[in-house]
Amino acid sequence: MTRSQRLWWLAVLITLTAALWQRYSGPTYPTRVKGDIGGVTVKSKLLRTHSINGDLPVTVTLQGPDPAVSGAVVWRRFPSQDPWQDLPLSASGQDLQAHIPAQPAAGKVEYRIELRRGDRQLVLPAEEAVVARFKGDVSLPLLLIHVLVIFSAMLWSNRAGLEAISAGDALTRQAWTTVALLAAGGLVLGPLVQKAAFGAYWTGWPLGEDLTDNKLAVAVLAWLVAALRIRAGGGRVAAAAAALITLVVFTIPHSLHGSTLDYQTGTTVSG
Repeated sequence: MTRSQRLWWLAVLITLTAALWQRYSGPTYPTRVKGDIGGVTVKSKLLRTHSINGDLPVTVTLQGPDPAVSGAVVWRRFPSQDPWQDLPLSASGQDLQAHIPAQPAAGKVEYRIELRRGDRQLVLPAEEAVVARFKGDVSLPLLLIHVLVIFSAMLWSNRAGLEAISAGDALTRQAWTTVALLAAGGLVLGPLVQKAAFGAYWTGWPLGEDLTDNKLAVAVLAWLVAALRIRAGGGRVAAAAAALITLVVFTIPHSLHGSTLDYQTGTTVSG
């Protein structure tokens, strides 16, 4: 295996690790809960993102059908001071189900499950309620292209950073490829996806505090500076720093501090 191949494999490993971390640590990944009530094991996968074109399903799965277990989904709009509302859970085989009414794009709800069996009670999750955000539907081709380009940018960034550290001679090409991919994925395709999902092209600085927009802008700027430094005859330190910055950027959970509908004003805010 050549030096270049080894560095590419290392870049792939770093990229996949960061991608998995971002996926499972983000605020859109479902919350899995499990508990026991009166000897009956119950579990649920609580969704934290859903389409505006349908009610949010909440399903509780019992270890076995048990008509003695009943309960409700307790929910309200978020953030708000609305009174909590109860949605009775209906039995369907081994499942208990309810549906929270759909909200406008960027609208959020907070909810939890309250179960009863005789004099026993169980609340899931036991601590804070789960927050789910509604979004518009993004066309599958646009979403796939965006994901492909943005993770290609991350891969090239990692590879260029390794090239800078190992004093390779392909740094110039890799740096400019990284700039192009980051700009296309984060500053062109990203806003198109966000427009379809939440009705706004850009909610980062100076218009808002959306971390997804802001972190990608920082990564593009870092690599642009590095690429210009490399063209001027140096820039290996700048490239290594840009790769590290981009890696940190991609470990920040996606959609953190994203668009949120303010129910009092009817406007969408971020941060």
